[in-house]
Amino acid sequence: MRYLITGGAGFIGSHLTDALLARGDQVMVLDDLSTGRHDNIRAHLADPNFEFVMGSILNEALVDDSVRRVDVVLHLAAAVGVELIVGRPLESLATNIRGSEIVLEKCHKYGRKVLVTSTSEIYGKNESDLLSEDDDRILGSPLKTRWSYSEAKAIEEVLAYSYWREKGLPVVIVRLFNTVGPRQVGHYGMVVPRFVEQALKGAPITVYGDGTQRRCFCHVTDAVQALLGLVDSREAEGQVFNVGSNEEISIAGLATTVTDQLGSDSDVVKVTYDDAYEEGFEDMPRRVPNTARINELLGWSPQLRLRNIIADVAEDIRTRA
Repeated sequence: MRYLITGGAGFIGSHLTDALLARGDQVMVLDDLSTGRHDNIRAHLADPNFEFVMGSILNEALVDDSVRRVDVVLHLAAAVGVELIVGRPLESLATNIRGSEIVLEKCHKYGRKVLVTSTSEIYGKNESDLLSEDDDRILGSPLKTRWSYSEAKAIEEVLAYSYWREKGLPVVIVRLFNTVGPRQVGHYGMVVPRFVEQALKGAPITVYGDGTQRRCFCHVTDAVQALLGLVDSREAEGQVFNVGSNEEISIAGLATTVTDQLGSDSDVVKVTYDDAYEEGFEDMPRRVPNTARINELLGWSPQLRLRNIIADVAEDIRTRA
């Protein structure tokens, strides 16, 4: 099979590229390298089963040609990370809405199956014990830039679902919860690589807010296995799936865990959301996925734990230093 991965030079996309090539598939990566990195795919440049196309999903002609030449599309390209969304909202909205619309239009034109990666941000401020795929969205004011990512990804999901329901396009939607691992960088608000890098340098670990907010972190290796299983499954078409870990920890607890595991003497410093992002920034106290749906379909559940994530991220940062 020949796969197109939009955003394939990014953190998750490059790991997905590795996995597909390892199992004998062909991969075309379309990426403008705005947040992805050439180093992530450098090892494959001489592989005859790999092709890199430099460009944006906003380039309609380029997307058309790329989709035409493959069998399946894995749509990962997006503006991601709280700092990027808050700092460049117009650019982020264009990528996440119009870019996804173009990808879906071309998949329909050529009849290509497409997996769309969405986000746990969809749920907004919903604090249910375990967030299920059919749970309500609870959002703040549309004038809060922080919620623009959730809104854009919701539109993307509606577009994808509508193409399946009205036009029969084979579509799978995946909501990723805090996927972490090697190659992820902390530039855009990604908390684990930021904490690990600070700990390795002996710099203060900056916890945004009061640190009581709780999250679950899923190793990218586990997430990639979920994505591959879902895109290969006919039964997954027309459905939405949560993909994430249920190993819950507070952000303050994460900071302590990182320093303890890495033997760092870094101090933990709390920074207000107003100083970290923007005045009036809102965050979610808790976000834990219900992954029963994907478990029932594929038997999938995360195999790697937080300690594995921290160790692998630390090794990656040391290697790149």
